[in-house]
Amino acid sequence: MPEPTRDEIPDVTTFVAKEADRYLATLDAAPVREPAAESVESAFGGPLPEEGDGALSALSELLEEGVPASVRSAGPRFFHWVIGGVTPAAMGAEWVAATIDQCAGAWDASPLAARLESVSVGWLLDLFRLPPTWGGVLTTGATMANFTALAAARSWWAERHGVDVDRDGMAGLPPVPVLAGGYVHPSDVKALGMLGIGRDRVQVFARDTIGRADLGAMEDALRALDGAPSIVICSAGEVNAGDFDPVVPMAELAERYGAWLHVDGAFGLFAALSPRTEHLVAGVERADSVIADGHKWLNVAYDCGFAFLRDPSRLPPVFGGVGAAYLPGVGHRRPNWGWLGPEMSRRSRAIPVWATLRAYGRGGYRAIVERGLDLARHLADRVDREPDLERLADVPLNIVCFRYRPQGLDEGRLNALNAEIGRAILGDGRVYVGTTDYGGRTAFRPTFVNW
Repeated sequence: MPEPTRDEIPDVTTFVAKEADRYLATLDAAPVREPAAESVESAFGGPLPEEGDGALSALSELLEEGVPASVRSAGPRFFHWVIGGVTPAAMGAEWVAATIDQCAGAWDASPLAARLESVSVGWLLDLFRLPPTWGGVLTTGATMANFTALAAARSWWAERHGVDVDRDGMAGLPPVPVLAGGYVHPSDVKALGMLGIGRDRVQVFARDTIGRADLGAMEDALRALDGAPSIVICSAGEVNAGDFDPVVPMAELAERYGAWLHVDGAFGLFAALSPRTEHLVAGVERADSVIADGHKWLNVAYDCGFAFLRDPSRLPPVFGGVGAAYLPGVGHRRPNWGWLGPEMSRRSRAIPVWATLRAYGRGGYRAIVERGLDLARHLADRVDREPDLERLADVPLNIVCFRYRPQGLDEGRLNALNAEIGRAILGDGRVYVGTTDYGGRTAFRPTFVNW
């Protein structure tokens, strides 16, 4: 009866390294998705084995049956969602992280993981040119980064009503006013629901069907609150065309009416890395909280995100108000990251973050961002030269929104045709790019984010 043994380890590491090399060598030529992906349900399943076949047998089955059913999103022809690849340094560090298997919840559990998270947060603040007095925490991605930041905003809001909401809950409090432009992302809305604020509490102020913020209407709503605290969400990089809410005007509104300003910069915050695009995030340092994703333009493996706060002392009261006799206290002199974010059991995602920043530095990441900008501009120029293609939006960053537009078709038939082409592209699998709805028009929105 097979049980885990140390004797398996050399064979496993050798086998996996060899197969990883083989897989990565196929990324340039193999389809992004193979037809076999449709039959993945039949490849895996059945009853739980009473007796297993050992590590190599299981891994061989996984690679033989699983890889053809995977999507090669790490490759150079994947342009669908905003998904980065994995830099060589980040990939190697992921293997290290799995090998040494550190719990990053408390300093005592792993001084290495705790220290690397401190360094990584500081380096990321520097990379994005946020003030060094800020702080933050690594999360699983943008959803939990938004949850973390908006939880701090909720606590701030409740304080202004004289309530410790993290201790006493929301009972008896009025609804939380949340204001946003039309670019507000579902992850923000989801986080508000999880926080008990409510998904439908978001007041969206858009001046067109695209979602561009209506600042006049937003100011009217803030003024009507008559000094009551509120939360304003600014979207730095929406996912259809890469457009940005106006950061500075929204910061001015938040300051004028005493609101908490939250900036969702899941991928758009990386505009700060290039002189060509840094104007898009000018003023972000005036926010109270800012988030971004690591598995987008930082090009580390899933999952990784970051939440940054102007006042990091707001995190421990939100996430560190509980404990146990065997756990270090919130006021421990060393950083205990389980008290600064939602998860107490945390993998050490700081290991690959630190490694990739250490390996490539500011200059390497500026090059990655600017290569994405160049490719987006190149595609936009090609679209503009083709009589049967129509670009639907400007290209401020790394997304090109366009559609196929032959003559003689009305909007309904154009939408149906582009949707059909989109399904065919994904089914074909050689290149991966999906469709979206852009102001009522079915369009493509390839994104350039992979190193």
